[in-house]
Amino acid sequence: MSDAEPVGYGKPPSATRFSKGRSGNPKGRPKNRHRSLPYDAVLGQMVTIREEGRERRVTAAEAFLLQLTQKGLAGDSAAARSSLEAIEAARAARGGEDVEPIHVILLQSVSSGADAILDTLDLARLKYPADEKRVRWEISPWIVEAALERLGSRTLSEDEQREVWRNTRTPQKVNWPDWWSVDG
Repeated sequence: MSDAEPVGYGKPPSATRFSKGRSGNPKGRPKNRHRSLPYDAVLGQMVTIREEGRERRVTAAEAFLLQLTQKGLAGDSAAARSSLEAIEAARAARGGEDVEPIHVILLQSVSSGADAILDTLDLARLKYPADEKRVRWEISPWIVEAALERLGSRTLSEDEQREVWRNTRTPQKVNWPDWWSVDG
């Protein structure tokens, strides 16, 4: 018998084995291949948006920026800042180093009249400020209780009670008087 070396599972022939100091995969795995998030794939998708009753197709990135801008214009200062930062980053990425940054002064408008102090004094909260169709004030429970006490012996009709209930921020927290009949 010859001095044949064992060959089989886990024991390849010595002529085809990797030599010492030499990798079996010289190029190796590409670095950072799957570490980044697929922003381009997600934000590059086309979506349908509706503006003033008309539909149009835009990229998800554009729809996102439009939504942020709309919230910012409605008074959400965090959304306005985020929108401006995203626009500035996009301009810098597209234009290179010589792009001037956007300098913005955010002004907060001060309304006059009763609505200027309602939220400040926690008398009421503005609900859905960015949605013209749903925007409304909701009265705080403590102010509803105080107003009902001021009525004295006078009671409200069921329609008036429903209106008060609908416009109270958390009606379950109000200590309603004994004569109150509407519950939701």
